[in-house]
Amino acid sequence: MSHTVGEIAEALGAAAEGDLSLTVCRAAEPATAGPEDLALAMDKKYANGFANSRARAAVLWEGADWRALGLAAAIFVARPRVAMAGVTRQLDPGPDIAPGIHATAIVAWDAEVAADAAVGPYVIIGARVRIGPGARIASHVTIGPDTEIGPEALIHAGARIGARVRIGARFICQPGAVIGADGFSFATPEKSGVEEIRETLGERAEIRAQKWLRIHSLGGVEIADDVEIGANATVDSGTIRATVIGSGTKLDNLVHLGHNVTVGRDCLFAGQTGIAGSVRIGDRVILGGQVGVSDNIFIGDDVIAGGGTKILSNAPAGRVLLGYPAIKMDSYIDAWKQIRRLGRLVDQVAELRAAVTRLGVGEQNGRSDDDER
Repeated sequence: MSHTVGEIAEALGAAAEGDLSLTVCRAAEPATAGPEDLALAMDKKYANGFANSRARAAVLWEGADWRALGLAAAIFVARPRVAMAGVTRQLDPGPDIAPGIHATAIVAWDAEVAADAAVGPYVIIGARVRIGPGARIASHVTIGPDTEIGPEALIHAGARIGARVRIGARFICQPGAVIGADGFSFATPEKSGVEEIRETLGERAEIRAQKWLRIHSLGGVEIADDVEIGANATVDSGTIRATVIGSGTKLDNLVHLGHNVTVGRDCLFAGQTGIAGSVRIGDRVILGGQVGVSDNIFIGDDVIAGGGTKILSNAPAGRVLLGYPAIKMDSYIDAWKQIRRLGRLVDQVAELRAAVTRLGVGEQNGRSDDDER
């Protein structure tokens, strides 16, 4: 795929100068960019990369002297990462999936696949599935019965989508993701050890044998528009009601959502975050890498949790959290400042004890002298 500099500038809504008819095929760093590459140097600190560059066009910071950098054309942007989103979207051709249904795909006789959808090799589409217009499904994807996938979806190779999953428009699913597996939900005929210690906070009357009975997942998954699911992420089906993901939410690789979880709009969950069953999460919540969320709690709108945080109780709207267990970020930072001082404090206390001991001995000696006089 190639684009002119003018086309990219228009897509970004950015100012451009020079020969806007120049075509570029790829994005590159300035030092390695060739004549058909668009060099990305949206901060002055990258200017030195043009010393030996063969780039003819670049995306630069506002006010850059593009002629002095040896360029024939330049695009000027104010917010580099926003520009990066636009440039990469323009230059990403996506997976190469031929239009139509590949000869090796297996499609149930009663499934409905839009005429302009693209279905790749060895895809399996189950009974009563509906695939929307413009959807692209790469090789080795499986889609379970009674599932609906909205228009313009892009499902990468090897994804597994189970039964009774409902997905909105412009869905993106990375390779290896699993959506709609059974939830991790079991019960014991008698009160289990876990139930007992939840009531007693650790005390156990007796330890006894127990067997686990599976609670099956019938609720499926509901995913709204513009959601993205990362590679090898997993979203479990709800037990009776659906597990829900709101519009615009993005899940990174290896994120796990347990059964009956409800996630609001425009949330962002980084890699290896795990959310236990029946958690309710508001809108615009951001969870850093390896955040853990205990079951059956609520996280309010606009909560931000730093990497490694373990949220064990309800979090009010707007709270910024860090640590295990999660506390307000400023309190956590203050606490760790104090912890770092503990070694010095112990040494100071030892010195004070030694001084007090010496003082006490001196006073005792002094009293003995007075007594003698």
